[in-house]
Amino acid sequence: MAKRVQLVLRQDINKLGRSGDLVEVAPGYARNYLLPRGMAVHTTPGILKQVERRREAERQRLLELKKEAEAQKAALEKAGRLAISKQVGENEAIFGTVTNQDVVDVIQSSTNLELDRRGLSVPDIHKLGSYKVEIKLHPEVTATVEIQVVPLN
Repeated sequence: MAKRVQLVLRQDINKLGRSGDLVEVAPGYARNYLLPRGMAVHTTPGILKQVERRREAERQRLLELKKEAEAQKAALEKAGRLAISKQVGENEAIFGTVTNQDVVDVIQSSTNLELDRRGLSVPDIHKLGSYKVEIKLHPEVTATVEIQVVPLN
């Protein structure tokens, strides 16, 4: 079996890797496709150092995002219970439902945090009462907020 060749990718290649990744490919694939098109370069000690610096910078960036998400989680938990006012009909049933955007608006008005509504998991809310909403702030950080649905005055 032929020896594999180590290359550093210059651009994202589907099913192979992202720009800056160190990959091992077959020599023919490298010689006939990747290198002539400028999609990759041979590895040298200098290029390996650049790849390592890029990885470290990316790791630091991801760590910073996680710290920011932890700070948002602390701010959300400090806010306590949030109230949403809705128009009420018979048997404490509300008109319509409480949407993700309603929850984001209440959180933004009380804590001044910008959240993406797609990161919320709101249960089906059709009556007055207290409900728990999970907010995914980061792949590893999830906050839980209690929402109180109250009648509109």
